Formats: sequence, structure tokens, C-alpha cells
Amino acid sequence: MIDVHCHLEQPDYDSDREQVVENCKQQLKAIITSCAHPKDFDLTMQLVEKYKGFVFATVAIHPEFIKEIGEREKEEFFSLVRKNREKIVGIGECGLDFKIEEEDWREKQKELFLESISLAKELKMPLVIHAREAFAEAIEILEKNGAKDVLIHFFSAKELLEKIIENDWFISVNTTLLTSKKIKKIVRDMPLEKIMTETDSPWLGQEGKRNDPSSVKLVIQKIAEIKKVEEEEVDKITTENAIKFFNLRI
Repeated sequence: MIDVHCHLEQPDYDSDREQVVENCKQQLKAIITSCAHPKDFDLTMQLVEKYKGFVFATVAIHPEFIKEIGEREKEEFFSLVRKNREKIVGIGECGLDFKIEEEDWREKQKELFLESISLAKELKMPLVIHAREAFAEAIEILEKNGAKDVLIHFFSAKELLEKIIENDWFISVNTTLLTSKKIKKIVRDMPLEKIMTETDSPWLGQEGKRNDPSSVKLVIQKIAEIKKVEEEEVDKITTENAIKFFNLRI
């Protein structure tokens, strides 16, 4: 099992981060933590170093932070990413977040997204996409810019699934699968060879509790139930998908 998208840097883990990771090492093959803000970069790199071969990292500026990241901070961050390229397995989560309603800030998100796509191409790295209330717009930008190695994190736009399949992209699925009819249908219709498992932890925990990467086992169980295959088969294929996509050395 691999959790391809969580946030180990979050304050929710400050009291027991080491214990959480050690517990996950007993159950999972790897964790990919997503650094989504420049302030979290140092801690993320420390985790990658401390748990080499188990904790990996994707890095980017999350679109919801567009209002607080200035041009200079962005350039410094991109420079850090280039310098630490060997410690990073992907660019993300990047994309669009249209919970921000102001059109000028949405345009700035698009500019940042384009820069993130360019950075991924420059570094020859895959992209991890966030697209809240903006899946169609994000897909259009990715297509126009010829993005190839793409993972749509927390994909929930059933009406656009054919686009994802046509482009030969991946999706990642988390514990919302347990309750969302729409995501259950997406999993039913998406080839298993194009699915990965995630948690987006510390969020999306059961009964309002803090989530952690070990809950990917619940996701695997539900995928197996929906697709009417053995859990071991789902585990094997989704794990292989993640290892190949992110070129994990484990």
C-alpha cells in the first residue's frame, strides 16, 4: 500500500509525527507527503531525509495560497525546488481552486499553474493536480500545454472522466470513496491500472477524527468491493502504479 497524497507537515502531527510514520512503516510500502506552501519546505525535506526510502515528497504552491505568496517568495521557492530536485518525486499539488471567486485572483492562479507545469517539464517530473470547483478549467490548461505525466488528486468530476482516460492520466482516491456515490462510480469506470490510493490526511478522517496514511487500507478494501476483485490485487496494482509514476526507489 502507498499513500500518494498526504500532508505530514501539518500541525495536526506536531505532537506525534514520528509515531505516526513509524506506525505506517509497519503497514505501508511508502508515503508521499505534499508540501503545498514554501514555509513547509524545510520540514518536508527533513522528513524525506529522516525516512529515506519510505517518505517521499511532492512540492508546489497550492492555488489557495495565491493571495499570500509574492513574486519574490515564489521565485525563491522554485529555486529551492531546483536545488533539491533529487529529494523530490513530483510537482504538486498545483492547479486551480475556484473557492476563490475574484476573477483577477483566478487569473493569477492560472499563471502560477502554468509556471508549475513548466517547472515540471524542466525537471522532467510528474504533476499532481488540485482542482477544486475547477476540473474542466484545469484539464483544459493541462491539455493545451501537453502535460503527459499527470495525477489528478481527489478527482470527483464524473462527467469529465472520459477526458482523463483519453489523456492516459491517473487519479487518486481517498476515504471519501466510502460515502460518495459519485466517486464510487468514478472508481467503477476508471481502469484499475490508472488508480492510486491517497488519504489527504490529516483531513478526511472517519467520524471527524484526524486521518493518517494508514487509512489507505480502507480505500483499497472499497475499491476491491466496487470492482469485484481481491484486495491483494488492488493493493498490488495501485502500489505498482505509484512506484512507476513517481519513479520511487524503494
